[in-house]
Amino acid sequence: MTEQIQPSSSKFSDADVQYMRRALQLAAHARDAEDEVPVGAVLVQNGEIVGLGWNRNITLHDPTAHAEVMAMRAAGEKLANHRLSGATLYVTLEPCSMCAMAMIHARLGRVVYATADPKTGAAGSVFDTLVDVRHNHRIEVAGGLLAKESASLLREFFRARRSEPH
Repeated sequence: MTEQIQPSSSKFSDADVQYMRRALQLAAHARDAEDEVPVGAVLVQNGEIVGLGWNRNITLHDPTAHAEVMAMRAAGEKLANHRLSGATLYVTLEPCSMCAMAMIHARLGRVVYATADPKTGAAGSVFDTLVDVRHNHRIEVAGGLLAKESASLLREFFRARRSEPH
């Protein structure tokens, strides 16, 4: 099980908090601009943001257009490489299995997520895909950074959806 950590923990740097705040801004953008589930992602390599993403699967009619995948696609294009070796991905919701496997194939070094996903999380909540010893690459995982903010965004989004007339 992935350890849930509060932002004041020494396990997270000031830069970690800054990048997660940017991911939260992207999550709000997904909600406000595209009426998507509010999940945002920021991919950082060598201290530079190389990819940004937010959920776009409804907008693009693409089941793979999760925030994490969008950030990795943007980084791959920017760096002209399908390998994102050692990069850190900041995402507002614990990655699903699809995204986790894409991260392994991209050779990410670290994933930092905000809130856990108790239904489909693949970074320790339901599955432990990112650190499974059966893979040829494992990714360092840290969860819980700004979890309350992310959980609140998601909760409010789904509450509003349930109250909409069908």
